[in-house]
Amino acid sequence: MAKIEQIAKKSDATRLSRRNFLMTAAGTGLMFGFARRAGAAVTLPSAMPPEAAFEPNVWCAIAPDGSINVNIVRAEMGQHVGTALARIIADEMDADWDNIRITEVDTAPKWAGKYVTGGSWSVWDTWDTFRQAGAAARTVMLEEGAKLLGTTPERCTVSESVVSAGGKSVSFGDIVARAKPTRSFTPDEMAKLPLKPVGNRRLISKPVPALDIPDKTTGKAIYGIDVKLDGMVYGRPKMPPTRYAAKVISVDDSAAKKIPGYVRYVVLDDPSGIVPGWVVALAKTYPAAIRAADALKVQWTPGPTINVSEADIIEHGRKLAADSKNGTRVFNDKGVDEALTIHPGQVFERSYTCASVAHYQLEPVNAVARHVDGMWEIHTGNQWQSLILPQLARSLQVPEEQVVMRTYMLGGGFGRRLNGDYCIPAALASKAIGGAPVKLILTRSDDMELDSIRSPSIQTIKVALDNDRKKIVGMDYVAVAGWPTQVMAPAFLATGEDGKKYDPFAIAGADHWYETGPTRVRAISNDLANATFRPGWLRSVSAGWTPWALECFLDELAHSTKQDPLAFRLSMFTAQGRNAGQAPNSVGGAKRQAAVLQRLADKIGYANKQLPADTGIGIATSFGQERGMPTWTAGAAQVHVDRKTGVITCQKLWLVLDAGTIVDPGGALAQTEGAALWGLSMALFEGTEIVNGTIKDRNLNTYTPLRIPDVPDMDIEFIQNTEKPTGLGEPGVTVVAPAIGNALFNAVGIRLRHMPMRPADVRRELKQHTS
Repeated sequence: MAKIEQIAKKSDATRLSRRNFLMTAAGTGLMFGFARRAGAAVTLPSAMPPEAAFEPNVWCAIAPDGSINVNIVRAEMGQHVGTALARIIADEMDADWDNIRITEVDTAPKWAGKYVTGGSWSVWDTWDTFRQAGAAARTVMLEEGAKLLGTTPERCTVSESVVSAGGKSVSFGDIVARAKPTRSFTPDEMAKLPLKPVGNRRLISKPVPALDIPDKTTGKAIYGIDVKLDGMVYGRPKMPPTRYAAKVISVDDSAAKKIPGYVRYVVLDDPSGIVPGWVVALAKTYPAAIRAADALKVQWTPGPTINVSEADIIEHGRKLAADSKNGTRVFNDKGVDEALTIHPGQVFERSYTCASVAHYQLEPVNAVARHVDGMWEIHTGNQWQSLILPQLARSLQVPEEQVVMRTYMLGGGFGRRLNGDYCIPAALASKAIGGAPVKLILTRSDDMELDSIRSPSIQTIKVALDNDRKKIVGMDYVAVAGWPTQVMAPAFLATGEDGKKYDPFAIAGADHWYETGPTRVRAISNDLANATFRPGWLRSVSAGWTPWALECFLDELAHSTKQDPLAFRLSMFTAQGRNAGQAPNSVGGAKRQAAVLQRLADKIGYANKQLPADTGIGIATSFGQERGMPTWTAGAAQVHVDRKTGVITCQKLWLVLDAGTIVDPGGALAQTEGAALWGLSMALFEGTEIVNGTIKDRNLNTYTPLRIPDVPDMDIEFIQNTEKPTGLGEPGVTVVAPAIGNALFNAVGIRLRHMPMRPADVRRELKQHTS
């Protein structure tokens, strides 16, 4: 175990090697410019390599000048995913990092099935494929290099894009130029190639410069909101009072016609049903479109959820949970009801709720759509192109083969751009004016109103204890929320032990690795939430709220039964049965979760920590995103509570994570820091509510995420091993809220069971606690 210290972000100002996606109109066609280094000539995109380049597979190509392009299907939204993935191929082929280039590809058929950036899947899902792709390239370079050197491959070595033998050497570029290799590999052939031993890695787990930083810092990076096409008009939507079933009765644009630059309005007709009742104002400039949309007078017939509130949704969830016939049983061990019946005096039960949460990414959602050469082009930043492509085709009423998405950098995603619903109004507006390019941009308040928010949720946990009240002998756990996967991607629903479908991203985290005797975990879809808004995947998804309940519950139970919360948790990590883990993703099972928790306790001086008055430390642990791809995580928070104001100040956060092989140390640290701060934001500051069928807060004057002065000290450590890498974009979120909730109890003796934890809630509980 070793801590990865903060790695300084290295950026050589002369090294502009990040793919630069510049797009401008040129007649009816487009020019693609890819800046490689300062002063470099514009070249064709490497996803369409020059004729002389060698492609051993679809993922990489080596050019005669020695440059190596790696094709990336994952969205870049600040996490440097291209750097992380490119180094997997580069390390396996023993390439010179200075020669690596990356290209974010469009939605050509050959990439089918790979267009998704979410769930912290990118490195985990790409690891095997890219190692094999790198091995394929290295194999050919060895074979052809050996021929040029007059020897055999086994007598050669490869290092930094050079094949050497007997004092002679030849570079990858020269091999391509002179030998003109043509050998390619199928996925099955690549899977059989030998891979490098761990000890021979030079780039994986080592600090290297991120490939995208230079263009971002110089302003050359192009985001979806930057796209400009000839003849383009701008659009801003005027959205209906409810997300679904609203109908336009009339539109009066007499006031809009007085705005210079106003063109017309469009009432959208969406066969997919995703954006019903929308009206779009079109103008020659975006400021004019903003003013025109405000000026339009629209009458709607609202949908049936016009009067729904957040309280209604939570209460509906409570009623659904109370009926044991509802939902899907994810765990359904025999004996749960018997345990709860046999030990009625030893039953412990609590309920926890969480508020709606918006994404509020820096770049508001946007898209440019046009029809050209028989194709619909959608220019945007998106996290899941293969989800929105069929929806676009359905809305436009064309075959999916006639829709292509051009991918740009994202100014933040956090799961919002997994749902590409914002592309549909741009496409329909373009269709309404004959296919001319329309650039639709939502203002921040529009973006909030359309946002596919994290659903409000309610969880109830009930356990039976043994006669000594020390050990859990049965657990019944039910979680109710809107299900994003059910609404947007039902093909990805999982099947429970009872044969029913469920949303794995609305229960992950509740399917824990603790030994709790016969255990039932029930996932319930809140149909009222689903009908009111479009539930979304938000950073860490359900794992951002299920550990809040589970870890606060276990802490409260430990104190109630006069047990040490750390020892109580560790005693349940037996790694037996379903908690034993399995290769390749969860080797070691619950024992690895126990290890990060014990390491955390050692770091914070758990047994001997002396703190000032009204100050406490709380702990929590979880397993990141999913049981099938666990990132074992433990966290602690030190908080101080102002008894007069109720303000909770988080003074320090500690996190220990085991994510297997850490491919990109700098990226891992940055992502975990960001995730932890996101968790802190949702725990104490961030949250909204549904009022009159839609989201209440529309801007930062009332929606209050974490501010810079509230950022605490942070101590983050990764346990080092050589297991398969798992996700790191989101696990840091999971443990922060429960650690703060448990620290609050240790500081002033009160428990809050609603997130976010507001000062008014603290004052109320303190008053009751002291009365």
